[in-house]
Amino acid sequence: MEKIIKPVSGFLTLLIGLLLMGFSVYCFANGMTDYGPSPLFFVGFICIIAAVFLFKGLIIINPNQSSVCTFFGKYVGTIKENGLLFVNPFYSKQKLSLRANNFESTKLKVNDKMGNPIEIAAVIVWQVANTYRAAFEVTNYDQYVKTQSESAVRHLATSCPYDEMEEAGAEITLRNGGDKVNEMLEHELNARLSAAGITVLEARISHLAYAPEIAGAMLQRQQATAIVAARFKIVEGAVGMVELALEQLSKKQIVHLDEEKKAAMVSNLMVVLCGEKAATPVLNTGTLYQ
Repeated sequence: MEKIIKPVSGFLTLLIGLLLMGFSVYCFANGMTDYGPSPLFFVGFICIIAAVFLFKGLIIINPNQSSVCTFFGKYVGTIKENGLLFVNPFYSKQKLSLRANNFESTKLKVNDKMGNPIEIAAVIVWQVANTYRAAFEVTNYDQYVKTQSESAVRHLATSCPYDEMEEAGAEITLRNGGDKVNEMLEHELNARLSAAGITVLEARISHLAYAPEIAGAMLQRQQATAIVAARFKIVEGAVGMVELALEQLSKKQIVHLDEEKKAAMVSNLMVVLCGEKAATPVLNTGTLYQ
């Protein structure tokens, strides 16, 4: 488990180390006599060794950075405090960033739930939450994030159809799922990356399309579906207009039509209202029944 340690400030240690370095220079300069090195000369050696020892224990931690410390292979703790600090000089230190990272997966070509080949990619925002797991549970946590993210995106694509046309009545589709699809992806990523101490802050689908080999056919299918839906609305509206026209003619007694003429009128109105092009008017100069 992650342990947080709070080392002492390193400014006092830095000052002591500089004083020892200065004193060692004084000892070297005044420690030589005509008879050889004096005890003062050896004191200078001790001072410079002590100064190097102190300097080795100094560490600088920048904002949103951390340092994982081990002592001869044993995990001691993690430093998250910022500034110039002093720790045991024998500690081995591994710096880890706690900043948020952006990762955009490559465009993956996978089959959706219905077996249609699609292209999908995602943008993932993540950060290290547990330094112990990130440092010791996986070999390379950055590569681990990339591999597991692509695996999660593949699994999401195979779990949902591309849109409603592929599976009638589907509750969630990749195309229209919106925030629900993103939540599913974020939940799966957190489950996969928790072993490495990684927390996913946000995950969104950044690219979604049919694979090139079926994109043309699927576009024609979508166009056909849209045309059928539009025709249905046109016919539904035309029937209502014809019904209203007959009702108003009968109510206001403008003209009396038998069943045959009503059928002809309905046919003509439906052609005019449902036709793709504007109707060309024809003037009847004879009687109504010619």
